[in-house]
Amino acid sequence: MQGQARLFGAVEAGGTKFVCCIGDESGTIHAESRFATADPDSTLAKVRDFFKVGRGDFTPAAMGVACFGPVILERHAANYGFIGSTPKAGWSHTDVAARLAREFFCPVGFDTDVNAAALAEHRWGAGRGSQNLVYLTVGTGIGGGVLVEGAPLHGLMHPEIGHIYPRRHAKDLSFAGVCPFHGDCLEGLASGPAILARTGRELQHLDAAHVQWEIEADYLGQLCAQLVLTVSPQRIIVGGGVMAESLFPLVRRRALHWLGGYIERSDIIDNIDRYIVPPGLGARAGVLGALCLALDAGAGR
Repeated sequence: MQGQARLFGAVEAGGTKFVCCIGDESGTIHAESRFATADPDSTLAKVRDFFKVGRGDFTPAAMGVACFGPVILERHAANYGFIGSTPKAGWSHTDVAARLAREFFCPVGFDTDVNAAALAEHRWGAGRGSQNLVYLTVGTGIGGGVLVEGAPLHGLMHPEIGHIYPRRHAKDLSFAGVCPFHGDCLEGLASGPAILARTGRELQHLDAAHVQWEIEADYLGQLCAQLVLTVSPQRIIVGGGVMAESLFPLVRRRALHWLGGYIERSDIIDNIDRYIVPPGLGARAGVLGALCLALDAGAGR
């Protein structure tokens, strides 16, 4: 590997699985491994082994970690690079970034998995040409990454888009929601587990006439409309296991409904199918987002 261009390490740290890869500045992946997320010590040991075992004197130019959250992103905080109070058992207050920095003696870029995916879509995917965009994932949970002028939005912490409260659908008033913190927040109502709790099946396995399609599209349409009104993105990219292709037209129609004709922009009114779109990178957005974090860390950003 030493005769090639500079190589970078990337880790997509998910609550269900970890994906590790070695890639270059073009986004080409040279080696990859994936394994189930277990306890922090054994999981991070597998990360270390992927990059070190059998790779000679390979040293990454930088590392990037796209991590499930919540995470601590204030660079001057004593616990920068830690996972915060997470529902993932055993992972609360785990040091991830500094642990890898000590292991590999290189810069480590660290951010949420959705912020990282937004970076990858901006650089190589459906967000090319859009400096301000939102990347949403709708699956086991609901999360969102926001780019402003090409950079992830950080403030008090990072956006927790999945935990806003939508207006309840008229056919869904009795469902309590599944979020352990908020009950009927967006994640509690529209995530994969919420659909399963109502119906006993995943959305894709329900008949097209099932009311759950209408309910899901309405909640996600509300989310997109709220993002238009609050963040004003140039594009909304929606991925995750719940987002079947047939759901997109329904979500777009409900987004227009909830906007109520207030936003008079042809980008939305006439081109909604190019405004709310699936990821260009598909399921690769997460690990390529981690690679983006590594590239930025290597460049001192």
